[in-house]
Amino acid sequence: MLDLENKLSIITKACEDKKGIDIKLLNISKLTSIADYFVIVSGNSSTQVMAIADEVESKMIEAGELEFSKEGYQSGRWILLDFNDVIVHVFHKEEREFYNLERLWSDEGERNNLN
Repeated sequence: MLDLENKLSIITKACEDKKGIDIKLLNISKLTSIADYFVIVSGNSSTQVMAIADEVESKMIEAGELEFSKEGYQSGRWILLDFNDVIVHVFHKEEREFYNLERLWSDEGERNNLN
C-alpha cells in the first residue's frame, strides 16, 4: 500500500500527463474523516475527462494500489476515484465551475477555523 505522499505524486503526474487543467490538492484531513485529500482536476471534453481518470487508475494499479472505487465514468462529466485517503475528482470544466468544490471546502474550512 502506498503512503499518502506517493499517492499524491502519482495522481498529480498522471493528471499532468493527460493535460489535466488546474490541478488542485485540497487537504481536508481536519474537516472530515472521509479522506485526507481531494485532488480536483478538469478536462475540456468528456473524452479528456475519461482519459485522465483512466491514466490515474492505470498508474495507481501499476504502483500496487488495487483497492479503490470509481463512480460516474459512463457520463464522463464528473468521475470520482476513491483511493481511501485520497479522493480524485475529474471534472468536465463546466461541471467543475458549477459545483465549485474548492470554494465549498474552503468555506467549510474557514467556518471550522472560526470555532
